[in-house]
Amino acid sequence: MKVILGVSGASGAALSLAAAGHLRTLGASIDLVVSLAAERTLATECGPDALAQLTALCDRRHDLRDVGAAIASGSSPVAGMLVAPCSMRSLAAISLGLDDNLLTRAAGVQLKERRPLVLLAREAPLTLAHLRNMTAVTEMGGIVMPPVPAFYMCPRTTDEIVQQIAARAVDLLRLGRTVAQAWTGDAP
Repeated sequence: MKVILGVSGASGAALSLAAAGHLRTLGASIDLVVSLAAERTLATECGPDALAQLTALCDRRHDLRDVGAAIASGSSPVAGMLVAPCSMRSLAAISLGLDDNLLTRAAGVQLKERRPLVLLAREAPLTLAHLRNMTAVTEMGGIVMPPVPAFYMCPRTTDEIVQQIAARAVDLLRLGRTVAQAWTGDAP
């Protein structure tokens, strides 16, 4: 099962590393697309080796400019795509079908092929433009999942928060067994 992991320049770069780890746990083959802004955000938020660590978790990294890559075609078998984090710029391009780079093109392909597309849209507060773009993507079949912590799980560390959010996003791809910690009705 092949999954596309897109990483755009919004804050929350650690979500991409956590998502890649969860996808690896499920045995997914990961095709990675990273925006230029995401490269900077990964280095700033996760350290200078973060991009190399992320790339090592994936099977293939595509150049953002390569709109002729296999994942830019609906004929390429893909189980779905996760954009973690998803900037408002990428959200806008996806919602409008701009397909101006490989990340937005691959996301558009998921929508047109009716495959799962999960966007960890990261921004606060939201403008009317952001909300309209989220509505448009949702109406096209995408899932907009702001990375909101599950405080009811009583996380003790930032890493626990990041891991749970990324696990929930991976679970939304419906690849098989769930990886997120499930609420049982009792406080942990």
